Amino acid sequence: MTSAPTLETARLLLRAHRAEDFDVLFALWTHPEVARYISPTQDRAEAWHKLLMKPGMWALMGFGYWAVEDKATGRLIGDVGFHDMRRELEPSLDGTMEAGWSLAPDAQGRGFALEAMEAAIGWRSKTHPHLPVTCIVDEENGRSLKLAARLGFRETARTIYKEKPIVVLALPTSAPDG
Repeated sequence: MTSAPTLETARLLLRAHRAEDFDVLFALWTHPEVARYISPTQDRAEAWHKLLMKPGMWALMGFGYWAVEDKATGRLIGDVGFHDMRRELEPSLDGTMEAGWSLAPDAQGRGFALEAMEAAIGWRSKTHPHLPVTCIVDEENGRSLKLAARLGFRETARTIYKEKPIVVLALPTSAPDG
């Protein structure tokens, strides 16, 4: 069984999700500033299902999301990583490692998402270099579009997902990504 490896950066610890993360993640996933750009979490049961999916992705796919802790405080500030969501989306993202990130509003704008995703992409470069990396971003989410560009993602399409216009992005296969 594969589980999330621990990654460490200058300021962050990326680790496997734990059951005791639930209340913090529920608050994050239902926070209006975060939920407006991600698939909204409706209630505690749906959030629990979402949390249970985290180790399941690692076990089935060999990649997944990490819980992100601020090393200075030990506080869980969000999660980042990759998933394979089997979305009904054109163009299809099947067969790719779909990157994503969500951080608590008070942790945003401090470079944490960039630092965490650089570590995640570096890990992917060593472990799954053959798999393309994609992401989708709500076209109104300027901060995430800016972050994706800083990470090297390039727009490949625009489409609609769950009645929202989104930008589909990918890391160029020839670009250094970590």
